[in-house]
Amino acid sequence: MEFMAAITIRDVAAEAGVSIATVSNAFSGRKAVSPEVVRRVEEVARALGYQKNIAASQLRTGRVKVVGVLVPSLVDTFFASLVSDLEELAEADGYQVLVATSGDNAEREAAQLDALLGWKPSGLIAVPCTNAIPDTLRREMATLPIVLVDRIGEEDLPVDTVVVDNHAAGHEAAQHALEMGHREILIAASVAGLRPIAERIRGITEACLSATVTPRIVELGTDVEEGAARMAACLARDGHPTAVIAMTNVTTLAALTAFAQVGIDVPAEVSLVGFDDYAWMTARRVPLSAVRQPIADIAQSAWSCLRARIAGSGDQPARLVLDAPLQCRSSVCAPRAVQGAA
Repeated sequence: MEFMAAITIRDVAAEAGVSIATVSNAFSGRKAVSPEVVRRVEEVARALGYQKNIAASQLRTGRVKVVGVLVPSLVDTFFASLVSDLEELAEADGYQVLVATSGDNAEREAAQLDALLGWKPSGLIAVPCTNAIPDTLRREMATLPIVLVDRIGEEDLPVDTVVVDNHAAGHEAAQHALEMGHREILIAASVAGLRPIAERIRGITEACLSATVTPRIVELGTDVEEGAARMAACLARDGHPTAVIAMTNVTTLAALTAFAQVGIDVPAEVSLVGFDDYAWMTARRVPLSAVRQPIADIAQSAWSCLRARIAGSGDQPARLVLDAPLQCRSSVCAPRAVQGAA
């Protein structure tokens, strides 16, 4: 098999009838080039299939308009949506985004951070995979603009943070179930020890205890199929509750999958409150009540903080806490015993 030689900046310059320096300036903007020449250079580059060597440019200039984004997973719709929104915001400000995933594994997280930092990014937005701040990030906090989002297990960090009020979200979800008459409530957690999940559980538990109800908790993990199997086993072992409050979009889908497998109807037999509130939750015969995380606002807040730090802001670190309101729909109704009494 023969391979064609890569198109170089010299080829673009020759085809466009300009100097190599002019092509370089047209791409980088370091020196003024007329709009007509920029258009001609870009058209030639596209026609030849030329790709700019960002890494080489960075070595020459020492800086590039690139930011890193690290999330636990792109399979989880919450993180995928967050990345998508951040990419749009960054692009609008002339930045490119490098995305890496930790796979909910601390060793992989460290390796991915090293890879991102090797690009010398202008800044970094990260969702740690555990409550602990990775050592790599901690070392960079004094010199690199960093914004942490969602899984933040420490207070008084020297960087900006963006979270939602998980305690209030859990409390509101439980209060809704309690007001509908539910007294047998199961919390479908992903990983109960993660701070956002722990805060949601705390909110649910406090609301339940105020009504002399003790909720049960089952951990389903971060994979839908595995979570469905764990939920089905829980139902077989302990019987089904009258209401389930799921802590993530993954555990919501896992619970629904388990219900379908064992023939439990929502809401006739079990009421369900989901989390994250994506389109698929309303594209159902019975639309799901769900806590809505304001993903667009989370992304906007994180990007605004990072952009300000990149621009040199010396303000005190911000800790932004956003509301995550409950969207009440028809997947929660009074349990049969209450319906019968009525």
